[in-house]
Order: sequence, then C-alpha cells, then structure tokens
Amino acid sequence: MEGLLSVGAGFAAGSIALVGFGLDSFIEVASGSALLWRMKLDRNVQQRERAERISLRVVGFCFLALAAYIVVDSALSLIQRHSPERSVIGIAIGVASLVVMPLLAGAKRRLGAAINSAAMIADSKQTQFCTYLSAILVGGLLLNVSMGWWWSDSVAALLMVPIMVNEGVSAVRGNGCPC
Repeated sequence: MEGLLSVGAGFAAGSIALVGFGLDSFIEVASGSALLWRMKLDRNVQQRERAERISLRVVGFCFLALAAYIVVDSALSLIQRHSPERSVIGIAIGVASLVVMPLLAGAKRRLGAAINSAAMIADSKQTQFCTYLSAILVGGLLLNVSMGWWWSDSVAALLMVPIMVNEGVSAVRGNGCPC
C-alpha cells in the first residue's frame, strides 16, 4: 500500500523523492518475498543457499536500477528547474513510515535472533534502511512546502542514492548472504 500510494502521489506531485521512496517499497516487498521463498526451502541446504544468492542479487540489481533512475530524473529536474507540487499525502506517508518502520525492523531483528535466521536479520536491516529514506523524504517534502525550495525534492532524492547504491552493490556481491 505504501508503495502504491507513494508512487501515485509522487507522479501526481512530480516528486522524484516520493516516487523513489515508493519504488523502494516494492524492492522491500521483493526482499520479503525472497525471504519467504528462502525460508520455504529451509530443509534443502543446497536449494536454500541458491535461493539466498539469487534473492540477494535480484534485490541488489533493483536497488542499482532505482538509484540510476533517481540520478537521471533528479539531474533533469534540477537542470529544468522543475518544482514539484506540494504533497500532503507524501508527507503523511513519510511520517507514518518514520513511526512504523523502526518498530517493524526491531520485531524482525528479534524474530531473526529467536529463530537463528541470518536472512531475517538481514531483512530487518532492509526495513531499517526504509526509515532513513523516510527521514530524507519528509525533510525534502517539508522544505519544499515550508520554504518553497523547489530543488529540495531533487536533492532529497539524490541523498537517497548513496544508501541505495551501497545496499545494491553489497547485495549483488552476496554480502550478508549466510551461505
């Protein structure tokens, strides 16, 4: 829901940061789905390890593609001096995410420790990562609304890129894979 609302509100407002945040939600769903697939294969060690590697790479490439999209779209917006519309829905989604994601990350971390699942603990880090993106998103949208800084959305989106690239490269390399 978060992803659909964010992407829709982002396109409606012309907010790169909000669209990027929404697309990250879909990457998070892919990561969670991969975790479920991997846990389903828990009994077969070879299948589990293969699923873990494939899952990490898919999520990693998604992050890198999203980072590339944000860089290109942000650069074009800055060059064209494109000002997004104000998005109250986007701010509300970002604030809700700032509240919910740390709680969800903590629950996943505790569950991962309880069932001794490195994949679940890694997924909790992905959820914590969403908290950082939420803070950047809210900051950019609030600066646009309160100060009228047209460029704050593009800059906020660009601030997300190093985090996404780091996560993407790490996943593609298989870092964090307990295989």
